[in-house]
Amino acid sequence: MKKIAVLPTLLTLGNGVCGFAAIVCASKIGRNDVAGEAADYFALSGWLILAAMVFDALDGYVARLTKTASKFGGELDSLCDCISFGAAPAYLLLHLGPRGDAMARLLPAIAVLYMVCTILRLARFNVNSNIPDPAAHKRFQGLPSPGAAGCLASLAILRGELPAKLAQYWPDADATALATSVQVIVESWAMLGAVVVALLMVSAVPYPHVTKNILRGKRHFGHLMQVILASFVILLMRELAIVLLFWVYALGLPVNYAISRQLARRRARVPRAVGS
Repeated sequence: MKKIAVLPTLLTLGNGVCGFAAIVCASKIGRNDVAGEAADYFALSGWLILAAMVFDALDGYVARLTKTASKFGGELDSLCDCISFGAAPAYLLLHLGPRGDAMARLLPAIAVLYMVCTILRLARFNVNSNIPDPAAHKRFQGLPSPGAAGCLASLAILRGELPAKLAQYWPDADATALATSVQVIVESWAMLGAVVVALLMVSAVPYPHVTKNILRGKRHFGHLMQVILASFVILLMRELAIVLLFWVYALGLPVNYAISRQLARRRARVPRAVGS
């Protein structure tokens, strides 16, 4: 085997380690613990998945910067992605969803569906990345697996950190009641949302490269100010901001894609006027 690039490989392995750590943290979530240690483990699991996303973005960037990109690195990246963006969110979903009712029986099946769709999404990406077509690398076909994992991770962060944030604004409120309310909201959306993002991963809906569109290339000064302002808002109310960012990216683009296709079909049906 040829020589291995050390720094990109370590970053890729950091991705997999964060995914495994997220699973370990999720396994410590108590079933009946609403506002205690469970909140900390929910939040930590979600942040570890987001940390895996950072490693996933950095390894490719460093490999291209140092001109050490290789097939070995690509295969290793997919294997680590299966852990961080497939197994970890799927296992976390088992704790995010409802418990003790009829819907809870569907939760393991939905978690399996999510993991299977992630694996299929990564396999398709590996095949498409070998296509020598520049247009194929400007957009993703289907929701990227890190984006889908971020949707579930953001729900875990919301579940773990929002009750404490709300308690700061309403100190007289019952902390357990606040945690229970957030838990009900997250449980109500987690199952349906997981099914939606799982199917979007294996769909043909085009998704743009976020980092390429935001951070790369030369932009106007106003664009820089928008990025700084958005970062400030995320830091100010990170629990809600992260949820909105991931779910708007996951669901907003398919809606826009469907509307654009419908409008294009209507224009195609309208007969063109014959010139005089």
